[in-house]
Amino acid sequence: MNQNPGPSLRAVIDSTIRAAPWSREYALFTPRALSILWLMDDLTGRWRELNRASWDERVGIHLNGSFYDVEGFRERRDSLKDFEKAEVGDVTGRRLVHLQCHFGLDTLSWAARGAQVTGLDFSAPGIEAASDLAAALGIDARFVASDVYDAVSALGGQTFDIVYTGFGALNWLPDLTRWAAVVTELLAPGGFLYLAEFHPFSFVLDDETGRTVTHDYFDEGPHISGGPGTYADETAVTENDMTIEWDHMLSSVVSAIAGAGLRIEFLHEHDHTFYLQRRSLVRHPREIYRHPAGASRYPLTYSIRAGKP
Repeated sequence: MNQNPGPSLRAVIDSTIRAAPWSREYALFTPRALSILWLMDDLTGRWRELNRASWDERVGIHLNGSFYDVEGFRERRDSLKDFEKAEVGDVTGRRLVHLQCHFGLDTLSWAARGAQVTGLDFSAPGIEAASDLAAALGIDARFVASDVYDAVSALGGQTFDIVYTGFGALNWLPDLTRWAAVVTELLAPGGFLYLAEFHPFSFVLDDETGRTVTHDYFDEGPHISGGPGTYADETAVTENDMTIEWDHMLSSVVSAIAGAGLRIEFLHEHDHTFYLQRRSLVRHPREIYRHPAGASRYPLTYSIRAGKP
């Protein structure tokens, strides 16, 4: 989840150029600008290392906090959203792989609905926690520690009826074309991708009112995010706080999926979300957040289903 997107590297460089005392043509050669260019290259090259360290540290916080409500999950065994269950349909006996599964609540939810599940995530502590939770609940599930780009080899070339990716996943990936190629290779003929995500447009608006455009929709990143805590507990004490994220445009997501040879069956946009994505939103029962009554609405989440011929 990208709750408070930081400045993009491009924006930092542009501000340096605007502040330069001479022409834009030579501004990139100032010591400050050159140091920023070096920093950009260094951080971008370390995105996986930085992001994994951040997620590894936050697994324990998320397991023990109220945001994910693991104790409640032990009773209800369902963390999926209503529209996800309706749009995916019956999963009984179907082979489902959940990419970027964190510590597996959604994965185990699909298993509880009858799917034969595999969860994959690059965080070893997350995968260990998911395996422990599955064992404690007596749910048959396999969990594999791997970078999503290496999923095909990590899963031994196995194919699946459903590739599922849930909220707050794509913003951690720099290359959607490569991601979509992995998804296609993981799918068996006749299978489908189901993706549910936060709508990228919702992140370009101001936090307080949700009515003023304050970020560049077309600047996909990379973006530097920092600061202690986590979206699940902003007061948590953490050390690995530097992350690199990407705000992919909806057109980039759709184009990557279609370009990988999948047939898009639907793209649905939804007017609600599942955490306080903007302070202007109003909380409703079952942890659903909507626009205030009478306010003009814009999409907060979206879902895509795309089949493999």
